[in-house]
Amino acid sequence: MPAPCPCINYPFIKNFRRYFTINLLTNSFFGAWLLSTPIFFDYFGLHNALLNTILVFFGLHLLIRANSFFFNGFFLALIWFWWIGLSFRYYDLHVLVPFIPFIIAAIYGVIFALFGQLSRFLPKPLVQAAILFTISYIHPFGFNWLIPEAMLTTTLFGVDKLHFLALLGALLLPHKTLKALLLIAALLWTKPYKPLAPLNIELVTTHVPQDKKWQSSYRQTLLERNFAAIQRAIEHKKDMVVLPESAFAFFLNREPQILLRLLELSHKITIVTGALSLERDRVYNAAFVFHDGAYIILKKVVLVPFGEEIPLPKPIADWINDIFFDGASDYAKAKMPQTYTIDNISFTNAICYEATHPIIYHTTTPYIIALSNNAWFLPSYEPNLQNLIIKYYATIYKKVVYHATNIAKTEILR
Repeated sequence: MPAPCPCINYPFIKNFRRYFTINLLTNSFFGAWLLSTPIFFDYFGLHNALLNTILVFFGLHLLIRANSFFFNGFFLALIWFWWIGLSFRYYDLHVLVPFIPFIIAAIYGVIFALFGQLSRFLPKPLVQAAILFTISYIHPFGFNWLIPEAMLTTTLFGVDKLHFLALLGALLLPHKTLKALLLIAALLWTKPYKPLAPLNIELVTTHVPQDKKWQSSYRQTLLERNFAAIQRAIEHKKDMVVLPESAFAFFLNREPQILLRLLELSHKITIVTGALSLERDRVYNAAFVFHDGAYIILKKVVLVPFGEEIPLPKPIADWINDIFFDGASDYAKAKMPQTYTIDNISFTNAICYEATHPIIYHTTTPYIIALSNNAWFLPSYEPNLQNLIIKYYATIYKKVVYHATNIAKTEILR
């Protein structure tokens, strides 16, 4: 039998192996995976609140007990956001696709590590819990999707910050009685009742690949499918039909013949659809609402970081647009969330990413019409994560969200 390698007896090697195996993999890695299981289960159509409750609970436990702040943030971001790199396929930047996930993960790792410096003065588990509690307020480059408590929407726990604080407290405190009381407090909540809008709304799911969507040769197919979906909704006696983001993949306000046809149909049914709008040489990602022979244009408020705008000073943003995006300009945007009223029922407009931003939920309307195009990030579980975040905000702000998508799960979230 060969003698063991003498190098493993060196303290440095032994400590390194112990640190890597126990702290990085067992705690940070598996903690991030367990906390993320609601995303995976939703992707496969599995919905078990009790199982999600157990897995999320132990995921948070491992993350709080991890020794590495950096790898907590790194693994969470890598698991949640690896799909962001897929969008670069459509900018002829395939070479960047495998690197983007690790860059994003490293950014979050650094954020966690910086906050981890507080462990010089406070117990490490307390600092880890504090980071998990506050990370939803930290938006690098305006991106706000790392919300650990969003996973609670699939569990028996309450989803707001107070219930999340009680859950973290139950994981932190050594006193068994206090631990039990806080755990019970985290479980004691009643989901608010939110009635659906008193309109018969048809949500349309389209199936348009991203590499075909903007091709002129595909335009006629796009039109035929869109008008067929509207006609079916009319035949089914729906009050409103909702098509996804950029369902009409061109400047709809510059297409008088198509506008006329939509206006004629709007006497039979209200039509909400995504399209581009061109005004004074400014491009808007917008929703068009056609009702009783008239229409309005509702412009997007919150743009996708590095997708619709470069969230950096203008000289740097212009340089990035020139180098990576063929000199394209950022989209223009509205200043405030936009609402509209159909048959005395008020709705807030939301387009894709902004449906996951709290500013949209601060309006007084009880209903949100959200339009998304998820083809940029498929195949992945990005649509499932998006829906969980939408459901989180819908629960917190007591809203009902009607979500129509392209190549993703169309559903009502509340």
